[in-house]
Amino acid sequence: MKRFRAGIVGATGYTGIELLRIIERHPSLELSSVVGSSWAGKPLTSAWPGLSGMLDGVLVERLDPSMLIDTCDVVFLALPHGVSAELVPALVTAGVRIIDLGADFRLKDPAVYERFYGSHPAPEWLDKAIYGLTEWNRAQLPGATLVANPGCYPTATALAAKPLVDAGWSGELLVATCLSGVSGAGRKASPRSLFCEVGESAGPYGIAGSHRHGPEIEQTLGMAVSFTPHLVPMSRGMVATVIAKPSRIPTSQELNECYEAAYRESPAVILRGDTPATRDVRGSARAHVHVCLDRERGVITAVCAIDNLLKGASSQAVQNFNVSVGLDEMMGLPLWPQPV
Repeated sequence: MKRFRAGIVGATGYTGIELLRIIERHPSLELSSVVGSSWAGKPLTSAWPGLSGMLDGVLVERLDPSMLIDTCDVVFLALPHGVSAELVPALVTAGVRIIDLGADFRLKDPAVYERFYGSHPAPEWLDKAIYGLTEWNRAQLPGATLVANPGCYPTATALAAKPLVDAGWSGELLVATCLSGVSGAGRKASPRSLFCEVGESAGPYGIAGSHRHGPEIEQTLGMAVSFTPHLVPMSRGMVATVIAKPSRIPTSQELNECYEAAYRESPAVILRGDTPATRDVRGSARAHVHVCLDRERGVITAVCAIDNLLKGASSQAVQNFNVSVGLDEMMGLPLWPQPV
């Protein structure tokens, strides 16, 4: 089996540690470069003491594109917006495959990107990226050299809603209410992520179309979505609840058959006859989806639960890599949840 040398840029963040965990046990990946600028020159165990006894000799390197070109076949970028776009052209041109976990290549319209993130450093590369929502863009991924890994909210929302949209049962406006654990805000300290601020408290933020993931959700689904995210007092996990009011109400059998057909070839999506919870997917690369019909009110409700750090970020990145190089889609990915 061919082995691919893998680099992680942004290895000291939450998605970075999950990438380390997956790559270390992936049969076709070998860790070749670990980059985290604020920890450069220090042992990886300084950033992640829990890795003591496993990766003691690994040093965190400075960000050096030429070093990545020399040592990596694939690089996973877990960086703030605007940084990846400055690196990608040189790396891809040199033959390095890129899986970008940031926002730089998700949106196709540079004007929309600028509205939410600022001026794009490499707008001519937007059309070169494959949007890596694996279940819906699987056919475009083989051979892809630049994959834009979706955001966690768009992943959960789209997995819940896209079968409805494709079947014509979405109505004119989808309403998506999402709950996320605090790790979605990243590892950098901020008032919003302090224990005293989030403990025993839950609330919405980024409402009324102001959240950066809103345009990505609408681009993915191809329609208007009223998206309201909530931060809840747990470390990880995400639930998206999507409500649609179509002009023609399907039967429950039609609805179930629609979702079964949509995800028949998707090993990372589990269809449930009951509503899923974050504990069902904690530590797992799988998404759990449930859909039901409220005939009396003419409403369809679809729910998706994911681990925001895995199917919402790192495991989906490796899932996309697997498909891009012709490996089994779920190779090396954690399937069992950590229910307690």
